[in-house]
Amino acid sequence: MHEEGIIDVTGGRVCYQKFDENGGGTPVIVLHGGPGSSCYSLLGLKALAKDRPVILYDQLGCGKSDRPTDTILWRLNRFVEELAQIRQALNLDEVHILGHSWGTTLAAAYCLTKPSGVKSVIFSSPCLSAPLWEQDQKRNLKKLPQDVQETIQRCEEDGTTDSEEFEAAIKIFGKHFVNRLEKQPEWLEKKPAGYRNAEIYNIMWGPSEFTVLGNLKNFDCTSQLKEISCPTLYTCGHFDEATPETTKYYSSLTPHAKFHVFEKSAHMPYIEEPEEYVTIIGDFLQSND
Repeated sequence: MHEEGIIDVTGGRVCYQKFDENGGGTPVIVLHGGPGSSCYSLLGLKALAKDRPVILYDQLGCGKSDRPTDTILWRLNRFVEELAQIRQALNLDEVHILGHSWGTTLAAAYCLTKPSGVKSVIFSSPCLSAPLWEQDQKRNLKKLPQDVQETIQRCEEDGTTDSEEFEAAIKIFGKHFVNRLEKQPEWLEKKPAGYRNAEIYNIMWGPSEFTVLGNLKNFDCTSQLKEISCPTLYTCGHFDEATPETTKYYSSLTPHAKFHVFEKSAHMPYIEEPEEYVTIIGDFLQSND
């Protein structure tokens, strides 16, 4: 069964999708990356629906959801509020949470409000400290050809991150640390244009992955990870911009957390190694139903 619907949240309406093959397990809600991206690239996770309902939604301001212009909406606390409102609207009394990339920032902030009924949380390619993320990207940059490093640095300094040469350099970065597939799946190639909202990304993060200038600049919940008491799984790709070293460090701060590296992947193992990803995630969810 596949249903689509709309939920009223603070600031507008968000569009969700629910996949359910009557598996009977506790539902899992998926939080996409960004900020300002959409759940489109994560649609392959509907494969988990054989065991449980899978809910994906486009956060306010992106994908199929409303695009309000009030910039005060683009802050972490409102996205946390939004997640609580979606849980309430869909009667998700008990739920697993899977966050990817910025979705892990959101998942952690939400879990630290101590909501009831969260049976487990998965931090997939986590960003739980903006300063650590920035440091890791600076290290990653040094692994790229010298001319690519210089282009990225110069465009950042000159404020020309919207230029074609910056975009070309970012593509090379992406090939190394975001998605290493030579050929993308056909369904992903059909992704509708304009699904991202660059304004949200700029306000919350900044002009690029490498320099955090937005309102998440000082976000760092590492000192609170010990408070997450539900079963927790940390995953990342071997070549991930969310580096294995930092992801393992986060997992060491969370009581009894599990840690897994997808050896052939960068930042999108759910696309780069989809069968392995669904198996690892599915097994973890089942063991915590």
